[in-house]
Order: sequence, then C-alpha cells, then structure tokens
Amino acid sequence: MTDEAPVTHARAAISYPLDATPAPGALLEVAPGVLWTRLPLPISLGAINLWLLADDGGHALVDTGLFSEDSVSLWERLLAGPLAGGSLTRVLATHLHPDHIGMAGWLTRRTGCRLWMTRLEYLQSRMLAGDSGRAAPDEAAGFYHRAGWNEQALATYRQRFGSFGRLLSPLPDSYRRIREGERLRIGEYDWEVVVGTGHSPEHACLYDARRKLLISGDQVLPRISSNVSVHPTEPDADPLADWLHSLGKLRRHVPDDVLVLPSHNEPFHGLHARLNQLEADVLDALERLKQGLTEPRRAVDVFALLFSAKLRADDPTQLTLATGEAIAHLNHLLIRNEISVSTDEHGVAWYQHL
Repeated sequence: MTDEAPVTHARAAISYPLDATPAPGALLEVAPGVLWTRLPLPISLGAINLWLLADDGGHALVDTGLFSEDSVSLWERLLAGPLAGGSLTRVLATHLHPDHIGMAGWLTRRTGCRLWMTRLEYLQSRMLAGDSGRAAPDEAAGFYHRAGWNEQALATYRQRFGSFGRLLSPLPDSYRRIREGERLRIGEYDWEVVVGTGHSPEHACLYDARRKLLISGDQVLPRISSNVSVHPTEPDADPLADWLHSLGKLRRHVPDDVLVLPSHNEPFHGLHARLNQLEADVLDALERLKQGLTEPRRAVDVFALLFSAKLRADDPTQLTLATGEAIAHLNHLLIRNEISVSTDEHGVAWYQHL
C-alpha cells in the first residue's frame, strides 16, 4: 500500500530545489532539455509526473498518464500547443502500472512513434490487459480467501476482475525492448537504464550521469513508499527481498548528488538519504510484524502493524494493495524462517512468531 513514510532524521537531508509545480498539462523546464508536466489521477496520489526529453526531431516522453477522457483532452492540447513544433520521437515507460502506460497505445498511434519498455513489463502488461472480460480464476479468489477476505470482499473482487485493461488504451502489438545497463542516446545526452524490482518486475529508471539526473519512476519517491505486493499469480513470491536489493543497487550505482525526477511528488535532492529511509522503514515494519505475531493472525489482521494510515473498509483498491503488501512482508519472514504458517479447516492461513 502507498503509505506516508514516518518522519526520520534522514528526511532533513532531502530537499526540494524547485519553487514551482506545473499545472496539469502545462510544461516546466527542470534542466536543459528536460520538461516536466503532470496529469491528474482519480486516486489519492492526485497526479503523475511525466518527463519530456529533447530529442532529434521532437521529444522523447517518459510515462504517459492514465487512459481517460481528461488525459486525452490534455494530450490533445499539448500536441496542438506547446509540442506542436515537433513530434514525440518515442514513448518510454518506466513500468506497467496504468498511470504510467495508460496513454501509451493512444500516443504511439496518434504520433506514429514506438513504445520502449523492458521485456517483463511489456509482457506482463499485455497479460494483465488480456484478463478483461474473463471471470476471476479460482486461484485468484482462493488467494484472497486464504488471506482472510470475507465473502463480500471476494464478491467485489470478482465483479472488478479484469479492470486493468479498462485503464489503458490498447497497447501496440510490438515494442522496442530496453535492458539493464543500456545507454539510450536521446538528443545530446545518454541515459543509462537502471532496472529495479519489487514494486514491479523490471522497472526502468533512467540515469544521466553528465547532467546528474535520475528519472526514478516509482522506484524512489520522496514522500510516499511504493507498494510492494505479492499477487495471486505468484503467491509464494518474495518481492520485498527484490525491493531491498534494488535499494542497495541504486545506492551503489547512482551518486547522491543527482536531482531525482520521481513519478509522484516533487523533484528532490537526497537520493541516498531517501534510499536509507526506505530501507529502514521496511526493516522496522518487519520487526513490528514479527513482534506482533505472538498469537496466530491472518494477513488481514496485520494491517495496523504495517501501515500508519487507517484503511477504508469500503475501498476495494486499498484492501487489495494492503493485502498484497502484508503477504509480501509475511512471505519474507517465512522464507527467513522467522515465523510459521498453518492453514485452518476453511483454507485460511494463520501466521505466528516461532
């Protein structure tokens, strides 16, 4: 679940150098040849940041916004107005979530450019889009039943199943793969692909060493923590281990003096302080969880141990995110043999400290 991170000493090392924030659909230059625009989101995050990089013949776009009437209207205005002198040369997607790729199909068809993504992100997005129109599989419903969902929550899940595909314009049937360590020449500058995992399977960050810029996507956000979840397709996964590994990898590979351009909130300085804080928050949450399992609990019983914000009982999206993240923490402790799990006669999993 995306949750406000607690204030710690590391927060003092994070700063926000830009005085202004662009209105939705407006453009603001944050570095030579780098434009910032924002598109609204109908969720608590409020907006997503998109980045336009000066390229030969126009601009390369990083992320696209959610597919909606509002997004289409804003993109029509941008393409007819501030971007009318050139074209989109390519659309680069950091990862598969609909606020990042929702408009990718519409934009590539509208401008004739190609979609650039890592392979796992592209293939998984196509797979999830293919769920539209199908009934929820028994394995998926069973996953949430095992977590402790009641019948009303399961019925709502079945009704909403396949919603991913309704949040994005149909993706193009081909794409240009980008890979870990690849250097992409965009205009006059090289951007290195730095792949992170945990939040999504093969999330691409873009690092420009010459100008000291990092487009971090959702891999590093300054004020909120990215959701790290287990999903029904891989119920025994340990994405939290991947997430912790990626935080260390970014700390080792990207210097602290970059300006971080995240997908949500404002550009900031203090990359390493934020990475340290995110790591500390995970380790603290794992310890709270372990200490709170003195008696058997289901996944749905541990939300208060993990999240500072109270969940809305009537919000199925929050319930899904919180359950996935709770199971990610529980699986991590199980794999480390620090807790045990048993299944009752109803098929519900109960976890307890060893």
